[in-house]
Amino acid sequence: MIKELQVQGVFAENTYFYIDDHSKSGFIIDPGAQAGLIYDVVKRNGWTIEKILLTHGHFDHMGAAELLREKLIAPIYIYPEDASYLRDPYLNLSADSGEPITVTHYEELYDGEIIRLKANSGFYLKVIHTPGHTPGSVTYYSPEESAAFVGDLFYQHGPGLTNFPGGNRRVLEETIINKIFTLPDNTVLLSGHSSPITIGQEKQRLL
Repeated sequence: MIKELQVQGVFAENTYFYIDDHSKSGFIIDPGAQAGLIYDVVKRNGWTIEKILLTHGHFDHMGAAELLREKLIAPIYIYPEDASYLRDPYLNLSADSGEPITVTHYEELYDGEIIRLKANSGFYLKVIHTPGHTPGSVTYYSPEESAAFVGDLFYQHGPGLTNFPGGNRRVLEETIINKIFTLPDNTVLLSGHSSPITIGQEKQRLL
């Protein structure tokens, strides 16, 4: 089961819950703000969150992560090349937001890694390193749900932005062609800031 919750910090951002219906355990992806609201949703539904997964290190995707880590006793995961973003308010862009944000407790994950649920080992996400928006951006892919949590790799109207520190337009375009467009066309791209769109629809627009 995939549930979307739009949270409001400096920007509106889509936080996702990927929950196993049988065990009621799962993952939070990109808790950008409003930790209290996210926590209330988890508790109201009786879910157990095993891991907090970040697609990249910008503050609007991890602003609530540290507090949720403490409240839910769930570790935070990020790709190594974006770990420095969590520690540096200038890299994660929160320095100019009026409230610098850092995350000091996190674990690292790697390209091709399978993130399995302890409560149900058949429930999992595959990590795909998808750089371009940031050097350590990743996509979490669920073959079971035909869904990919892409962070800021895509927006509804095209590829993500690359004008922030570490962004690279050429790398982003290569990522889309070589990594995302190799997934099935019916895969739904779940973005951090816009409505879902399928890979097939993106191919028609970009190719």
